[in-house]
Amino acid sequence: MSDRVVLAYSGGLDTSVAIGWIANETGKEVVAVAADVGQGGEDLEVIRQRALDCGAVEAVVADCRDEYADEYCLPALQANALYMGRYPLVSALSRPLIVKHLVAAAKYHGADTVAHGCTGKGNDQVRFEVGIGALAPDLLCIAPVRDSGMTRDKAIAFAEERGLPIDVNKKSPYSVDQNVWGRAVETGFLEDPWNGPIEDVYSYTQAPGSSAGPDELVLTFVNGVPTAIDGRTVSVLQAIEELNQRAGAQGVGRLDMVEDRLIGIKSREVYEVPGAQVLITAHQEMENLTMERDLARFKRGVEQRWTELVYDGLWFSPLKRALDEFIGVSQQHVSGDVRLTLHAGSCTVTGRRSEASLYDFDLATYDEGDTFDQTLAKGFVELWGLPSKIAAKRDQRFGQ
Repeated sequence: MSDRVVLAYSGGLDTSVAIGWIANETGKEVVAVAADVGQGGEDLEVIRQRALDCGAVEAVVADCRDEYADEYCLPALQANALYMGRYPLVSALSRPLIVKHLVAAAKYHGADTVAHGCTGKGNDQVRFEVGIGALAPDLLCIAPVRDSGMTRDKAIAFAEERGLPIDVNKKSPYSVDQNVWGRAVETGFLEDPWNGPIEDVYSYTQAPGSSAGPDELVLTFVNGVPTAIDGRTVSVLQAIEELNQRAGAQGVGRLDMVEDRLIGIKSREVYEVPGAQVLITAHQEMENLTMERDLARFKRGVEQRWTELVYDGLWFSPLKRALDEFIGVSQQHVSGDVRLTLHAGSCTVTGRRSEASLYDFDLATYDEGDTFDQTLAKGFVELWGLPSKIAAKRDQRFGQ
């Protein structure tokens, strides 16, 4: 039996209190693990020191920004992943990466248990525990906030009693989770779906229409990977970061939705996803230009299922791995440029070009030079509609 527990540590009240709670309840040492996924905010060295000051015997801070962009955000982009057709999986994408680092830390530090700070109402408890079970079935999972009934008042009392270095009096009215792919805001007055969000809710985006004028840009893709902005070579992380800034300044990427949680309840969520929205919009348009019709139709169904699997915490599942292979193959000709205009909260595609384009001007034009043989269309239409015509005649015989 190991004497150590690895804790997914954010630096906030709940996970800071969890360090002492775990030590008291289990008698084990706590190793805190924090991941930088581009969330900004406090310096991670400050967070690392806070974990130690709260009683952790070790505190690990991993710079995961490029890994997150390349191995999690990029697959989501290539899958055009939008849960319920709108949400680009802000929190759902970062959890499997954190799980991967928690499992690695547990192995390195000889821990037999992994802990997280999730409540019993959210999706993240599933994402953490199912992910850990998939990567390391022998590890145990504990959730102090969920399993001990640790309310905020109890957490504050625990912190004050032990003199933990946390500003427990500063209470935000919102619950916020953010990373480079986007920002999610909930709770407080937002729990009433009739209440409109106020500007205080937003951080990644400016009010639509507040910028001086439109921003036009050209995004370049190579095999489904964003590789340049306005001709300047960028990494995936750099592309997301720059578009967060440029699209955010134009008020692009604000979402307000009622969402179906995995556990069976609905929740009201406000999201800011400026870079993700621009990238997915451009990527979809490049696929429209370069992807064969039946492949594109089938892929849309794959995209929905891939997104649901990730949202539901099944990143490491066999089906998700199989769908990854399909999506990877589908990207082999998704290369070219997409021109977009960002302005007043909108992201509008205004041009697209590709050496791999399936758009044939001579077939599409109605003007001189048209090479499409319209005489073939009559027979095609008759054969295409033949099954429906035969069925209709049968129905008429039966008076239907």
